[in-house]
Amino acid sequence: MIGVRETCHCLKSELGAIGVAVHATSVMIARMNKNMHDLEEMAEALSASGNYRVLRKLLPRNIIASSDGNPTKLGLFVDVETTGLDPQKHEIIELAMLPFTYTADGRICELHPPFEQFQEPSEPIPAAITRLTGITDAMVAGQRIDAGAVHAFANGAALIVAHNANFDRRFLERLSDVFVMKPWACSMSQVDWVEEGHEGTKLAYLAAGAGFFYDRHRAVHDCRAAIELLAAPLPASGDLAMRRLLENARRPSWRIWAENSPFDLKDVLKARGYRWNGDDNPNPRAWYIDIEDGLKDAEIAFLHKEIYLRDVELLVRELNAYNRFSDRT
Repeated sequence: MIGVRETCHCLKSELGAIGVAVHATSVMIARMNKNMHDLEEMAEALSASGNYRVLRKLLPRNIIASSDGNPTKLGLFVDVETTGLDPQKHEIIELAMLPFTYTADGRICELHPPFEQFQEPSEPIPAAITRLTGITDAMVAGQRIDAGAVHAFANGAALIVAHNANFDRRFLERLSDVFVMKPWACSMSQVDWVEEGHEGTKLAYLAAGAGFFYDRHRAVHDCRAAIELLAAPLPASGDLAMRRLLENARRPSWRIWAENSPFDLKDVLKARGYRWNGDDNPNPRAWYIDIEDGLKDAEIAFLHKEIYLRDVELLVRELNAYNRFSDRT
């Protein structure tokens, strides 16, 4: 009987201790909730004063909007961190791919688990890249991006999106041919952020303008930040950024090559927005410009009249979501 009494006493003591712990936890949670509520009140008061701007940290979320029963497609936001800017010389050291569903009218609905892998480059990561990305040689040591897994993960996507697709696509096409035949869109260049009131097109600037901050220059964090921007209404027009992106991605444009143009007029071409292709790729080593569909004839007339001073046959290629941003264009 003594043993039973002692056992009961121990049980009561343990239950009492558990009760105290539960109570303490409840008190702590209540305090945390109150603190969060107080912080929100302070943030609202600061914003309402007109003298402060409050940036909130971006917290990951999976559900953004309802599809309302409308069909959805699978998008894939991609971001690479690399050892440099030249895809022919430099290497990918981190790849993130973040799948999301979207409707034809530009509503982003749901985010799915991401794909993230490191890759050890053939040479040590430059110090400047480590300062920029936070990625060290130790983090990538022995790591390899599985090209087969990348292909399987990306294969079902109806659209690939990147913030500066001209950069990411050129690297990713060298990693896997799954990126060659997919349609692409660029959240940096195919939404007119400046016209909508933003001060620039860099992801961090856009996030600050939209009222949030995030852990920058790690690939998956960049993907989440960009998707949040695309899911939100634009500040001036109120239109969804993703809707604008889809409209511009679907619209054809034209690349006009000013081959063998007079050397002494290169500054005229440059000032007009022409870029020089000096890379080792199948395209001409020449000045070129990308023009909206309705401006093609006027641009060809400009070249004939102001650059060549005569009618010449120019290399003109149609750009669409399948070949835009690619070295193969």
